[in-house]
Amino acid sequence: MADISPIMVEHSPFCNLLASPGRLPLAPPGMPTWACGWANSTQRPLDATLADMDERNGATRGHSFWFWLSLVGGLFLLFVALLWTAAWFTLRSSGTSTAGFSGFGSGQIAVVDLKGVILSADDTDEQLEKFNHDDSVKAIILHIDSPGGGAAASQEIYHEVLRIRSQHKKRIVASIESVGASGAYYIATATDRIYANQASIVGSVGVIMQWINYGGLLKWAKLKDVTLKAGALKDAGSPTRDLTPAEQAYFQGLIDNMHMQFIQDVAAGRRLPVKDIQGLATGQVWTGEQALGLHLIDQTGGFRVALLGTARAVGIKGEPQIVRPREPHPGLIDLVLGTNSNLQFPNPGELQSLLEKSPGFYFLWQ
Repeated sequence: MADISPIMVEHSPFCNLLASPGRLPLAPPGMPTWACGWANSTQRPLDATLADMDERNGATRGHSFWFWLSLVGGLFLLFVALLWTAAWFTLRSSGTSTAGFSGFGSGQIAVVDLKGVILSADDTDEQLEKFNHDDSVKAIILHIDSPGGGAAASQEIYHEVLRIRSQHKKRIVASIESVGASGAYYIATATDRIYANQASIVGSVGVIMQWINYGGLLKWAKLKDVTLKAGALKDAGSPTRDLTPAEQAYFQGLIDNMHMQFIQDVAAGRRLPVKDIQGLATGQVWTGEQALGLHLIDQTGGFRVALLGTARAVGIKGEPQIVRPREPHPGLIDLVLGTNSNLQFPNPGELQSLLEKSPGFYFLWQ
């Protein structure tokens, strides 16, 4: 009988047909019994290996499902945590609370910052009005650090402070930090009491209008300004030529009128005779120590002194709770471009640029 190769035996259909579960297959006639045993012994490890691979593949598929589920869930929880953290820091950086969240205490003092050049009254008036209607706010402190600004804007805030004091009987005081001059001092005089540090800059009761005349530069460059007008004073103040005597008298009349409004309002706010303020309305400034002797302020001291004094005046015992308006946070574009809506104290060059871009009448200390 010819030898049967192991490969032939392994794939012999006779072994499979004669095999029964749990027993080695019987060898067909003419084939040695050990041949099917050898084939069976060869097939069983292979079957076991394939079964083991199937089991591992199943485990891997199960592992992949739970892994991705855990990863997605973890990322979601991380996002929620970051969102809550950002919200918490936003509320914290915006101040202790605002009018919308002020029901937690009954002895609060609101602080409204008045900083930099005053070009608009809108934001300050809105903040004052918000705290005015908050019953838990017992008083408002105007925290001033400003050289003044636009005449009309300063006057508008002045009258808003007077309105709140007279109509709603809510106490408003001013605390001057470094500078409370011109339009900023104008506003301070509308309050119940003015505090200033001994070295603070106070005063500058005056009006200024200023622009650059570049008519000589046009002539040098052989350029000519062409203006058509109806009305003799329509182009008064043109930067391309000198003022006529009539134009100069015209502008001086406007400035004098605003100056008298300034003097009268300061006198009314400080409860002093107009003639006393007229003698001080030269546009000059004084230190807080000097201003006290001139009755331009009521008390020397910093913000802490003003806070505690105001708390006692409205009957708050112990440490008063401070509330401030929420400040808008700069967006990505603001951070990239470096834009800032609050014009702080500009250097002389920037201040000159401001006056050129926004010509007008200013209660401004330079």
